[in-house]
Order: sequence, then C-alpha cells, then structure tokens
Amino acid sequence: MYSFLSARQKRWGVVMVMPVLAACSTIAPGMHFDSGSVSADESTQKVIGANKPTMKTITPELVKFEREQRDKQSLQDISKLVKGPTPYSIQGGDILAITVWDHPELSGAVTSAPIQGVVGSENSSTATPATGFVVDHDGVIQYPYAGSLKVAGLTEGEAKNALAIKLGRYINKPNITLRVESYRSKRVYLDGEVKQPGLQPITDVPMTLMEAVNRAGGFLPTADQSQLAVTRDGITYKVNLVQMMERGVNPGTIMLANGDVVRVLSRDESKIFVSGEVLQPRSLPMHNGRMTLNEALGESGGINPQTGDDRQVYVVRNAANKDGVVYHLDTHTPAGLSLAEEFELKPKDVVYVDAAPLATWHRVISLILPAALTQAVGVGTTSGVTR
Repeated sequence: MYSFLSARQKRWGVVMVMPVLAACSTIAPGMHFDSGSVSADESTQKVIGANKPTMKTITPELVKFEREQRDKQSLQDISKLVKGPTPYSIQGGDILAITVWDHPELSGAVTSAPIQGVVGSENSSTATPATGFVVDHDGVIQYPYAGSLKVAGLTEGEAKNALAIKLGRYINKPNITLRVESYRSKRVYLDGEVKQPGLQPITDVPMTLMEAVNRAGGFLPTADQSQLAVTRDGITYKVNLVQMMERGVNPGTIMLANGDVVRVLSRDESKIFVSGEVLQPRSLPMHNGRMTLNEALGESGGINPQTGDDRQVYVVRNAANKDGVVYHLDTHTPAGLSLAEEFELKPKDVVYVDAAPLATWHRVISLILPAALTQAVGVGTTSGVTR
C-alpha cells in the first residue's frame, strides 16, 4: 500500500508541475520575437513601441521593393576620378635621356641615385641607377648651349621642340631625341588586399585604377572588390567594381593622379552573423558585397532539423539613426525557400533561427526540473510493478 501511495503521489506531483512549466515557457531560454503583435500592413509603417525595431514580413512584394531601392542607389559621385588619358607631363625629379644626333659632345649626362621603395619599376633599390638629365625642383634642366630650360609641365614632344629652338641658335636644324629615362615625380600608393602593396610610379602608360592594381600583382583572394577606397586631396571616394561592371561602366575610365592612395578592403570587414538553431553558428564574409539569406543559411549547415523552427527565420538589420528592422521569413514552404534565395543581405546583418516550441518546452523542463521527465517515466514503470 505504501508503495502504491508513494507512486501515486509522485504521479500527481508531476501532473501538478506541468501547468507551471507551461506557464514558464514564456521565459524560455533564447531570443523571442513577437511577430504577431503588429499586423502585416502595419509592420512596414510603424515602430513597435519605443526603442524596438520595425517588423517586416519577407514577401515577394518586399523583395521586389528592396531590389528596386538597391538599384536606385547611385554610386558615389566619382566624376572627378573619371576622365580620358592624357600625355605624361614632365615634373621635377624625372630624369631625361637627350640625344642630339651627329653631336656626341652634347650627350653628357649625370648619374642619379635610385629611388627607394618604388615597387615594380626601374627605380627599385636593386635596379641600376639611371643616367640622364635630372629635372630639378624648379622644373629646370641644364643643357650645353641651351643653358637653363624649363620643362616642367611639358610633354616629351613639347620639351624636345623647346630644346630644339634654343640649340637652333648654334646648330643648324638639330635632330633631337628626348624621352623620360626614369619616372620619379609622380606616384600612387596601394594598400590592403593586393599582392604587392606599396608605391607605384606613374609612367607614360595611363595609370588607371585597374592598371595600378595589376602592377601590384592583382587582388588577393580575401579582397572585397565591392569596397575600394581612393583618397585624393583629403576626400575618399568609394568604388564598387562589381556594381560598376553590372551597370556597364568601365572601371578603366578611373584615372589616378599623383599622390592618390588606393586601399582595397578585406572581405572580413563585411560579415554576416548567423546564430540560433543552425548546425554551425558562425560569421560569414560576403562575396564581393553580395550574399543571400539562403546562402547564409546554407554555409552555416542549414537549420537544425531537431531543434530549429523553419517558420521562424529572422534577419536583424541595424540602420543608422534608427531602431533597425527585423525581417521575418517562413521557409517551411518552397515559396519561402525561393524568397530566401532572392532576399539579399547587407553587411553586419544578423540571421537568427528561432527554436521550435517543443525544443523550447524541453529546455524549460531541463532548466527547472532536470529530473522531472526521468521521474515521470520511472513512476509509470514502477507503479505497474507495485500493483
């Protein structure tokens, strides 16, 4: 009798605890989203209370709207960077090679020291020092019979004609060859995710943005081609190569100038964070500024089939000077999976998969009464024996 009453008491104890556990499900571990507190129409128009994000349901209409907004976003005004190539103009520091044919006595030249730190040019520390006529800081060269000749700002052809006019006083119709032997006056600097960051001299080959990147050995695999920064005169211009090519704009039209600094950002600076009920919660670098919700879930191993609720997939997005937006998607249907593939994420987005109700209930029981289920099973087993 004692054993029967004891088992009966245990059974009633477990039964009495069940309503308490059900009430406690509201304090279950993990994140909770009350997507039903605002209607579908209101969710896109108002904020839920103070300091709470706006809730939006991911629908075909929302995906279309987001795509249109993204397409309307114009690139930063980079008109100051876009221009046609121009002939190289001589400046102070350049070394000129000058030959007056049939007059070898006028071919005397000086030897210059190599410039340090310039990558991929004849002026590297291991190169042979260049010989020729050095253009001083005033843009002037000293040449026999011609004396001081200002060549700064002139092209090779213009400098040759100016020298021919001066030598024409002493030599009948001088035949002159003038070219830049060493380019040392104009340089750009490349930094970030390129194989050989450093200085690159501007030569007679037009220094476009792509030319500078190629001279630096090209992009590293970790480079984000959607995030290039060109700094000129204290202003930084953001260049999205992927978006430019999608819109039919040739990146080769971006011309660099002396003193420009080009920085190629890393993919690690634009990440997506996936958490909740997925097999591998992790942070994911975007692919040149692009990643869909479906890709983020796939690269995280997918939704956990045992504990995840595929009807409760959320994207938390913070906006500048706003409370942010939380997007909700039901991926239980094929239509939901299709929307997940079309919905594009933004850097720093947080993808969260909520737990299934049964998994949440089980965790509450485990936290409050870890042995409750074990006792219930034990009571059911032993009661039959005692009877």
